[in-house]
Amino acid sequence: MAGPSDETDACCVQPGDVDPAALASDLQVLSAMGNDTRYELLRRIASVEDGVCVCDLETAVGVSQSAVSQALSRLYSAGLVTRRKEGSWRYYEPTETADRLLDTLDDLRGSDD
Repeated sequence: MAGPSDETDACCVQPGDVDPAALASDLQVLSAMGNDTRYELLRRIASVEDGVCVCDLETAVGVSQSAVSQALSRLYSAGLVTRRKEGSWRYYEPTETADRLLDTLDDLRGSDD
């Protein structure tokens, strides 16, 4: 006859360890995408071949230059965009990580975008 401890042991499983560095990295990426302006900027950047100029992004999202700069800096720090300078302009492109994340979100939504 099984005792009470046998039943408890059968249903309780200890969760596995979580790598603190991986957790911090994942949270940085998710946090960077978790703001309306940053997410919209990332989507707009990912929709264009060969990079998007900051001046075009400011106009597209309708927020101040300062807000766009801060948002892009956060996306860059999270490894979701790259940037290059041509003359006095900066151009942003999605990283492979950003492309994969956006594709996954599209798949979850059932979108072909």
